[in-house]
Amino acid sequence: MKQRILIVEDEDKLRRVMELQLQSAGFEVDQAGTAETGLQLADRADIVVTDLRLPGMDGLQFLASLRRQNSHVPVVVMTAFGTVENAVEAMKAGAADFLLKPFSLDHLMAVVQKAIEMRALRDENRQLREQLGMRYEFANIIGRSAAMQEIFATISRVAPSRATVLLAGESGVGKDLIARAIHHHSPRGEKPFVKINCTALPENLMESELFGYEKGAFTGAVASKPGKFEQADSGTVFLDEIGDVPASVQVKLLRVLQERELERLGSNKTRHIDVRVIAATNVDLRLALENGTFREDLYYRLNVVPIDIPPLRSRKEDLPFLAEHFLRKLNKDAGRQMRLTEAAMQKLLAHDWPGNVRQLENVLERSIVLASGDVLDAAAIRLDTSARPREASSGCFVPEGMTLDEYEQAIIREALKRAEGNKSQAARLLGITRNALRYRLSQMGMEG
Repeated sequence: MKQRILIVEDEDKLRRVMELQLQSAGFEVDQAGTAETGLQLADRADIVVTDLRLPGMDGLQFLASLRRQNSHVPVVVMTAFGTVENAVEAMKAGAADFLLKPFSLDHLMAVVQKAIEMRALRDENRQLREQLGMRYEFANIIGRSAAMQEIFATISRVAPSRATVLLAGESGVGKDLIARAIHHHSPRGEKPFVKINCTALPENLMESELFGYEKGAFTGAVASKPGKFEQADSGTVFLDEIGDVPASVQVKLLRVLQERELERLGSNKTRHIDVRVIAATNVDLRLALENGTFREDLYYRLNVVPIDIPPLRSRKEDLPFLAEHFLRKLNKDAGRQMRLTEAAMQKLLAHDWPGNVRQLENVLERSIVLASGDVLDAAAIRLDTSARPREASSGCFVPEGMTLDEYEQAIIREALKRAEGNKSQAARLLGITRNALRYRLSQMGMEG
């Protein structure tokens, strides 16, 4: 499809020469002698080339009206050599480029081509943003159960506000996706979304990563660096696994939430920031409160709007829709046309899914990759043999001759042994946070 260019120029001869040149280059051309006529033709234009000196409405007024009418069309302005400041003013008002009169036809073509490339880039970026946004539309967060519909309703109510949200749920239930959906549907949707995995940050680096540091703050700080919160200014910070934040950093997080301000490491300068905080945890923070590993005041600051995301095993009615969703996605990626049999679906429904939605997607991907035909039957579903169902053992008692405290300490020592002394890994083996483990070790006299 040919690109259409609108020429707005009151000099008939120049307008005609430009028209012939652009038509010979393969463009469709509309022309107007006044800005008022140009506005009537602008809706179908891909590029607008306009003089700044026009009878009636001048070029700058025309540009302002055009921006209100069609904000995406690139505008090239023409101006005489002695009025370059007018071109600069037009560029500030949103013009894509300018031409100084008199100009050659080659120069005209070069500027028009540049404007076309700019239009194509803007269109591509807009489409990518729209496609990214669709990922966080509720239709793409699969959940037809009553519990998930209630969560969607909560997202709709809380997203327009700046209220802090605390997402709770097991690993793999989709906390990240829901956090991004809240951000996407908020007034901050076009602003930064910065995810911080608190488990992945070493304790000695967490403060500098979150709040930034000044040059010379510590060995190796050769230049100042803003932290994650500054990077997210005017947007959203997503604190994943908030239960792993050490006590020293919890104090500073509380200040950010209460005062909307922070100080970089090695600086006394207070910086004011505007961020919305969404936090997530896969452990019970109330237990951490009882253990003294999580500040009560920080908990209540985070827990303004709590959203508990149920595990997959408690909303099995969502599983067929999730399975079909992942199957379509994986088929598209692999260029295949796999389908699930009723027996395969029953096998999926019978599984406990300790890894939740993430595990379901992984199982389907592995099954498709290893399948020989185009049908996934029950035998082709490759479940995780290492994943143990979350069932209570009927005969699970403290070993005879041991107290509960002694038994807990023995388990902790065994976890540390298996993790070769790595406390973060040992905490993961035990299913508790690193801070909860540190608290228990301090009670055992082993924290050092």
